[in-house]
Amino acid sequence: MSAAVTRPWFLVVVAAAFWACILYVRISVHTVAPSDVSRSGADSSDPCRGRYVYVHELPPRFNADMLSGCANLEGQWPNMCKQVSNAGLGEPLLHPDQLDGEVPGGGALTNSSGWYATQQFGLDAIFHARMQRYECLTNDSSAAAAVFVPFYAGFEFSLHQWGYDEATRDAASRDLASWLKSRPEWRRASGRDHFLVAGRTAWDFQRDTINISVWGTNLLLLDAVRNMTVLVIESSTSVIGGGSDMAVPYPTYFHPRTDADVLDWQRRIRSADRPWLMSFVGAPRPREWQSIRPDIIDQCAASSACRHLGCASGEKQCHTPGEIMRLFRSSTFCLQPRGDSATRRSAFDAMVAGCVPVFFHPRSAYLQYKWHLPSNHTRYSVFITEDDVRAGNVSIEETLRRIPPATVREMQEEVVRLMPGLVYADPRYTLETVKDAFDLTVDGVLKKVAETRSAELLGGGVARHSTSQDNTISSK
Repeated sequence: MSAAVTRPWFLVVVAAAFWACILYVRISVHTVAPSDVSRSGADSSDPCRGRYVYVHELPPRFNADMLSGCANLEGQWPNMCKQVSNAGLGEPLLHPDQLDGEVPGGGALTNSSGWYATQQFGLDAIFHARMQRYECLTNDSSAAAAVFVPFYAGFEFSLHQWGYDEATRDAASRDLASWLKSRPEWRRASGRDHFLVAGRTAWDFQRDTINISVWGTNLLLLDAVRNMTVLVIESSTSVIGGGSDMAVPYPTYFHPRTDADVLDWQRRIRSADRPWLMSFVGAPRPREWQSIRPDIIDQCAASSACRHLGCASGEKQCHTPGEIMRLFRSSTFCLQPRGDSATRRSAFDAMVAGCVPVFFHPRSAYLQYKWHLPSNHTRYSVFITEDDVRAGNVSIEETLRRIPPATVREMQEEVVRLMPGLVYADPRYTLETVKDAFDLTVDGVLKKVAETRSAELLGGGVARHSTSQDNTISSK
């Protein structure tokens, strides 16, 4: 009788010990995951522990060759060679305090102050140049928390969008997917620890193959790329891209070299005289029947407190950095209706100038940029619905004037506080204590990869994507 009772208890103890061992092994594996191992081992004093990044050395046709072919884009992307000079920043500009209307190019901030005529789609080269000076690079991919893929997807789009068939437009993306999947670094996590920058909107990389769209490439639709994190200047905020695309700020004209550059500019915009209650930089877009731009322009024209910088045919002010930044720095609120897409580069230029953005659609900012903008959008912006503007139910000026002065000052201060995280520092220099948009983005990527790895460890494995679409290497 005693033996009969003892045997079940013995089995219970053995089973409990077995599952305790399993749990211990899983916790141990998570504790010493590759993201937590430095080049010299698991050294908890290592400042780069959990932050190492391995950079793939891609064949030059995926990046450098695209820049050398910049002249081929004349007429499609004007002055591209000038715009991708200086590590992707473009030509240096004049300081706004030194500007007058006669300065060639309209000016905006000198080379010594970190201001450049940066192309809004130039992030591919800017980010790559910053990554080459990242303080936690490693040549040991097994010690890396994440793997960067320096594929210039945005430049590739520009090179082959006009005058090429779908196979040619997709060739580089397909070839990249095949190249990556042949690498040992990829097999570790099926690319879930990989990330790349595609410096255009997500829609440019999600060509509609069902309705035979002629716009864009299929980069984000490739199964291999869905495993990766793809940084775009505007996310699709949908399931089309498989959740792989994450929005990061557009490049602005300001690229500080030192912490002092950042602090000095914050001081300038904090104390700037702002005679205009509100302003708008943009064209009316009369052919877009859903656009509220004509309504905004009409309201602005009827107000002595509003200034409109026109972008109609023959008007160049809205393409002149000095004119834009001067207006934004002299405005309290900057109106940001949708443009070609939900988000505008103008919104980031405005905030860099210390101007509180006024949005009319939630996708313009609130549903993306989670690494760079507060989730509580009332802290830094004003929201007025498109429907109210379109129906004539709201006066933008009256809405803004009803905001208490103390609240306006709080929003302005929040915009000034956010500013460093909305600009990309000059890649040839290093900020000491200030975190810019690049730093916040890398932090976000590392956190995202770590969370994915933790979920996979707890879930017991990694699901692997593989389709014939990814395995096709174009002969183009």
